[in-house]
Amino acid sequence: MERVIDIKGLTKSFKEKRAVKDVSFTIKRGEVVAILGPNGAGKTTTMLMMLGLLSPSKGDVKIFDEEANSKHVREKIGVMLQEVSIMDGLKVKEIISLIRNYYPNPYSLDHLIQITGLNQDDLKKRTEKLSGGQKRRVGFALALAGNPDLLFFDEPTVGMDITARKIFWETVKELANQGKTILFSTHYLQEADDVANRILLFNDGTIIADGTPEEIKKKLSKQSVSFITNDVIPRKMFLEHPFVTDMFEKDGRIYLVTEDTDLVLAKIFELKLNVKDIRVEKGRLDEAFEQLTGEHKEVI
Repeated sequence: MERVIDIKGLTKSFKEKRAVKDVSFTIKRGEVVAILGPNGAGKTTTMLMMLGLLSPSKGDVKIFDEEANSKHVREKIGVMLQEVSIMDGLKVKEIISLIRNYYPNPYSLDHLIQITGLNQDDLKKRTEKLSGGQKRRVGFALALAGNPDLLFFDEPTVGMDITARKIFWETVKELANQGKTILFSTHYLQEADDVANRILLFNDGTIIADGTPEEIKKKLSKQSVSFITNDVIPRKMFLEHPFVTDMFEKDGRIYLVTEDTDLVLAKIFELKLNVKDIRVEKGRLDEAFEQLTGEHKEVI
């Protein structure tokens, strides 16, 4: 599969502080990648170097096998940064039309309205009169204006209401289905879990985890199978099996903590236990996030 981003030994220092430390990764066409990490972890700095807006202190960034700040690359990317800054004095329709004209194969204005949640009233407003949520939608439209092959979103849903957030992620999923490559940073871990097919977890300027949400959760967070039963189930019945690490009761439910929920389910059915309301909990991304960033543990 085509490599869209190729990062080798990327390092960025500000005076005595190294914000990014010898980071390397590749991203292929069609991937949806969430860049996660606590504040100051190096996420935004790395993204700015990929965009050619910061120069690396050391290392190499290639986008579509070219330098990040080349004209050809900029014609193929769209960007929505955390702080949306829009030129004052123009109507929304005017600024979108202006930005569209910079690209060789832009989306039509009608299509941008359709996929970003803007409406005709929004288009008539001057940019300085927009609310915070409206600015986010306009910023989204500007990022998509050139029909880009690669999209960068830095904390894209901050300030969006529930409806706007839903429209945003539905559009992102559709763009991914079209084969576009998408990178986004977010503090909303559920968004990463729901949308990304790969997570890069940064901490202290380095990547400490790289994998699918399921891989990271399975390796680092607790999985369980729980159920309700009126029968007495001896602890030995399950704890004698190596795939069950704990068994406890909480709020009227029996919980079996495991590294393999499929094996637990198979054992329940094999034993023909009289149980109901079986629930499978695959672990939570926030648990893995806290464990990794708290312990500075590396998982690839």
